[in-house]
Amino acid sequence: MLTVITLTHFSKKRKETVVFREMSAKEVIDYVRNYDGYFLTNNERDVSQSDFKGRIMPWTTLRAAPTRDMVGYFAFEISGGASIHVDLMKKQINPFEKLRLVRKAMPNTLIQTGCRSHNLFGYRPYSEETIRATVRAFAKYVDVWRVYDFMNHIPNMKIVGEEVQKAGRILVPSLCFGTGPEHSNEFYLEKVQEIVDTFGPDIILGIKNHSALGSFERIANLVEAIKAEFPEIPIAYHGHNTDGNDLARMVAAIRAGAKIVEVCDHGFGAWYSQAPALSLIQVLEDHGYSPKNINIDAIIQSSEIIRYERRYYAAFESPFRGVDPLVRAHKLTGGAVSMAYEQAEQLGLLSRIQEVFEELSTVIKELGNIWPVTPGSQILWSTAVSNILYGRYEQPSDDLKRLLLGHYGPFPFYDPPDWIYKKVLEHKRTNGKRWYEILQSKDRAKPEDKEGIESCREQFREEMGRYPSEEEMVLYLIFPRDTVSYLKFEERYGRTWLLPPDIWFHTGGFPNGKRITFTDDSGKPHIIDIVSTQVLDNVVKTSCLVDYHFKTYSVPVDAKKRKAG
Repeated sequence: MLTVITLTHFSKKRKETVVFREMSAKEVIDYVRNYDGYFLTNNERDVSQSDFKGRIMPWTTLRAAPTRDMVGYFAFEISGGASIHVDLMKKQINPFEKLRLVRKAMPNTLIQTGCRSHNLFGYRPYSEETIRATVRAFAKYVDVWRVYDFMNHIPNMKIVGEEVQKAGRILVPSLCFGTGPEHSNEFYLEKVQEIVDTFGPDIILGIKNHSALGSFERIANLVEAIKAEFPEIPIAYHGHNTDGNDLARMVAAIRAGAKIVEVCDHGFGAWYSQAPALSLIQVLEDHGYSPKNINIDAIIQSSEIIRYERRYYAAFESPFRGVDPLVRAHKLTGGAVSMAYEQAEQLGLLSRIQEVFEELSTVIKELGNIWPVTPGSQILWSTAVSNILYGRYEQPSDDLKRLLLGHYGPFPFYDPPDWIYKKVLEHKRTNGKRWYEILQSKDRAKPEDKEGIESCREQFREEMGRYPSEEEMVLYLIFPRDTVSYLKFEERYGRTWLLPPDIWFHTGGFPNGKRITFTDDSGKPHIIDIVSTQVLDNVVKTSCLVDYHFKTYSVPVDAKKRKAG
């Protein structure tokens, strides 16, 4: 039984109660628009992605769900970003199953996703057919769609936004925020106008400060400028705490008129992801902003549940923890910063990490001062690393070529210099075409998907021996290989996401006679008794009783890894 710590100077109960899940999208937006106060969105998805490599399991999410549902959060982001791919790739859970579970466990809270415009939850532009099918399937479970484009090219958001609004869901088209002379209020106001012209006024406008950039004065100034030009558009601020200063930026955003800010639990995250909810509430109370829609005790209790669970994920936390004020120069998004140090160490570049960051800053400026958020962050970071290892733009990636060809959209401020186009586009060309000829040719056009949904449906049947469900089809369209791999895994091993994380992440095998007990999401108890484990050549054979049913599993293992222990 958890002990609930009480802060006596806070009101213990929510003074106002509103259940947004019972309202239409327009009613929710109108309520937020006219609300005299602020709302919080808990972004566990980004915390998991930025601080734990996307490995937070459903067990932990569902353990904290009942108390989180009592907090009075505007929304709970549990889907989107890299989570769809990681859940499939690491065999953690079917992304749709996770949405159903969380939606059931948090009936009073809106469920939110982060969507990369026409890149959806992946890393490349998808066809219109795939985009529409994907949004329709996910919109059955997702109430709030926070949609952004790393080039701030609003047409890239159009199809996603259309389908979100058709489904009667809440659309949060978001501006990716950056710094530098080009990133002026005038530029962002033009983008807001383009968003309103595209989607109408019944939206919530997002500001996505993915790299924890700008001072609190700059954020306040931007919010004030938007409010002056578009007073009826409610604003939501999404930031990261990479430099340790996002509490100040969130306070400034709210005082300037923003209605929603995104937070984490104080026992969880807060390095490269969002800043903690309770800390924000404390500071805002000092400024006269009372958390009238928020249950403080529920925040404390859910955070203590998460703090206890956090130990299971220690292996996935970056060993390079701590704030990084240098983000103002290299501008990497939260999750990318934590990974950057580890990748640099793997490549033998850790001692030269500042050199890599300096190169990254140069690359960003050379490539149009664009926003280093997924998939842009991967393109810019890999280019900087490649430049250090092999020489400047000597080994360009295919993604960089696609960026220069305009497949992700036009450069918003200025084009890269001609010498970069030449080096990148002429790299390994065998037909002698010059870079400017390539730009004028059909290579410049975005490639269309060669195969439609029906063709992919037949491919799925060939691989799985059956036709896919609607949800399986959508996952297959985005991540074909990992979807098939996951579904085959699930067919063989069942609902493994039911396992507690200390069992799921256990290494080294279990001794014979070990009994594992746990309860599932509905409270039903389960027992696994390990009968025997045998290693035969490069196969581990495990016999066990699963709820008293005898089963044997043979799992191939890497011989080198087994020899290394």
